[in-house]
Amino acid sequence: MSIASSFPGATGVSEVSIYDWPGADGAAGGSPHMHTASTEAYVVLSGAGRLETLDSRGFTSTPLRPGVVLWFTPGTVHRAINDSGDLTVLVVMQNAGLPEHGDAVMTFPGAHLADPEAYRRAAALEIKDADAGLGAGEEAARRRRDLALAGYLELKDAVLASGPEALADFHAAAAALVAGKTSAWARLLEQGAARQAETTRGQLASLDAAESFYLGAARTTMGKRENHRIYGMCGRIQTWELSDN
Repeated sequence: MSIASSFPGATGVSEVSIYDWPGADGAAGGSPHMHTASTEAYVVLSGAGRLETLDSRGFTSTPLRPGVVLWFTPGTVHRAINDSGDLTVLVVMQNAGLPEHGDAVMTFPGAHLADPEAYRRAAALEIKDADAGLGAGEEAARRRRDLALAGYLELKDAVLASGPEALADFHAAAAALVAGKTSAWARLLEQGAARQAETTRGQLASLDAAESFYLGAARTTMGKRENHRIYGMCGRIQTWELSDN
C-alpha cells in the first residue's frame, strides 16, 4: 500500500447499501459482526434505520438518518437495520487492509466459532458480485446473514439478561479465530497507518526547522468509482479505486 494510493490516514472508504432482507425477528439488515482491530465509522447518506450495538455499555439502539455520524471501536458487535428500505451509509474504516484480511468476526452460533474450518466455510462467499443478478449469490449472502443473526439474537438476549459480561465468550472465540492472522496485519499496518504517521512526524520536523521542501511534492488524487458492488456483511458495497497517477 503506497501513501498516494490510500485514503488519508490509511483509512478505507466505501458506500454501503444496507440489505433490505427481513430477518428472523422481522427487521431487515445485514450480518451482525464486530471488528477485532479496527474502528469503524458510519456517515448516513440516505434512508432511515437503526444501529444495534453490544459493547461495554450493554445493548444500545441508535437511530440512523441522513447527517448522522457515529463510530464504534474494536469489540463492538453491531447490526445495521434498514427500516426505510433505502438506507445507505458511507463507511470509513480504520487500518485499511485489515478488515479485508479477516479483521471482522461474524456472530455465528458457538459451534461455528469453536471450529475455524466451520467458520471459514460459513463466512465464505463464492459469488461476490452483487450486481450480476445471480440468484445463487444473493441466496448465499442471505444464508450467511441468517446464520450470523441467529447467533446475534442469542448474544443480545444474554447481554440484556446479564450485562456486557455476556460478551466475554464471544470476544475470546473471536480472538482465537484471528490469532494466526496478526503477522500479516502487522505488515499491512507498517505499510499503511504507521508509515503515514511517520511521514507526518518527518513533516513536523521539517516545519520545526522552517524547511518547506516537501511541500513542493504536493499532489491531488482522484478516486475512480467502481462500476459494480459486492456482497458485504452489512450490505452491498461500492468502493473507489485510487491511483498513483
